[in-house]
Amino acid sequence: MPPAAVTNLGYTPPDGGWGWAVVFGAFISIGFSYAFPKSLTIYFKEIQEYFSVSYSEIAWVSSVMLASMYAGPVSSVLVNRYGSRPVVIAGGVLVCTAMVLASFGTNIIHLYLCVGLIGFGLAFNLQPSLTIIGTYFQAKRPLANGLAMTGSPVVLSTLAPLNQFLFDSFGWRGSFLILGSIVLNCCVAGALMRPVNKSIQRKTNNEASKCNSEAAEELAAAVDTGTHSDNLQTEEHQSEKKGQGFIQKFIDVSLFRHRGFLIYLIGNMVLFFGFFAPVVFLAPYAKHQGIDEYSAAFLLSMFALVDMFIRPATGLIGNTKWIRPRIQYFFSFAVLYNGICHLMCPLASGYTGLAVYAVFFGLAFGMLSALLFEVLMDLVGAHRFSSAVGLATIIECGPVLLGPPISALVDYFGDYKYMYYACGVFMLVSGIFFFIMHYYNYKKLDEEHRL
Repeated sequence: MPPAAVTNLGYTPPDGGWGWAVVFGAFISIGFSYAFPKSLTIYFKEIQEYFSVSYSEIAWVSSVMLASMYAGPVSSVLVNRYGSRPVVIAGGVLVCTAMVLASFGTNIIHLYLCVGLIGFGLAFNLQPSLTIIGTYFQAKRPLANGLAMTGSPVVLSTLAPLNQFLFDSFGWRGSFLILGSIVLNCCVAGALMRPVNKSIQRKTNNEASKCNSEAAEELAAAVDTGTHSDNLQTEEHQSEKKGQGFIQKFIDVSLFRHRGFLIYLIGNMVLFFGFFAPVVFLAPYAKHQGIDEYSAAFLLSMFALVDMFIRPATGLIGNTKWIRPRIQYFFSFAVLYNGICHLMCPLASGYTGLAVYAVFFGLAFGMLSALLFEVLMDLVGAHRFSSAVGLATIIECGPVLLGPPISALVDYFGDYKYMYYACGVFMLVSGIFFFIMHYYNYKKLDEEHRL
């Protein structure tokens, strides 16, 4: 087993036990958080016709939902103050309420407001689930994250055909009411997220000297992996700023001086311009090519099926002694692979071509999604992850908000292929940037380690 990233949590994470129940709860919560915006694309064509709006206007439904889902600092503050369990439960109730309100929508603006609330509720499900895994796992953290992130394709593969059935049976308004009740399962998932019992896991004083020597060896390994290059500096900054106000207490703004975090942030700002749009418009693209509704919905299920198996597999691979010390390169490859898939998509013709694209896209998307938050935790550590993901997601709101409206290219050219080309370029540029900057970061860390 490769050395785990060392994090000064003040206790030893159990790496199992009730932690697996927490992973299952995160599996459900993360599944709804990521699958919900994608699965609702089944209704886009019909809602577009009902409200008589353009492609770019209907795309804002996904953009508003995803952008509000990335309202990270609000969720960060609540998690740091109250813990993951009540925040996730509140998120489930909020999404349910917003879905019911959306079912009574009278115009597209009303729908924008409702999906904004849905996204906000999904944010209360996503970040707390990611954060609590870091409190239960250390050595097995990539595997635990991979299993939890598998919830997205599992839920998506179920919701995609279900949504088509609900629409045919009840219309989009009745479907929204039923989906609102289904999403209450997030409240059950939140109930599983019991805070870790830190008192049982604390080291005794008699073990302290032994623990210190082991920690020193692990720290040396962690420095080599690039997980905590600036921990000592940032911890000093944290202690200096302790008690200096609400922001410093709940959000670690010193992360903006962390080299690894800045690389992650800049690369992701480019990445997210092309991250969601290809999934959001996969089913509408198929319908545009004359494929029937059920077959178009099944493309999402195929995508989700591959995604479902590749996420835990990626977690296992990322946890090996060959990959984990340089897991940032693995992440860079996943980003690059996504870009190549999108550039090849316009070459796919007919249902068979789109099915092949859905399989390869599911493979690429699953790899990237399984590593997206693991690499951030690897860079900043579990004890700072809540603040890091909060800051990252709020800054990523811009590209997330503007990504799906890139479908204005569809309105302009009358063809989806230019949108896929644009998404491919964004992902390709981001992947190349990550490769170059992670090489630089690892080189600097090696130099600092030798000093």
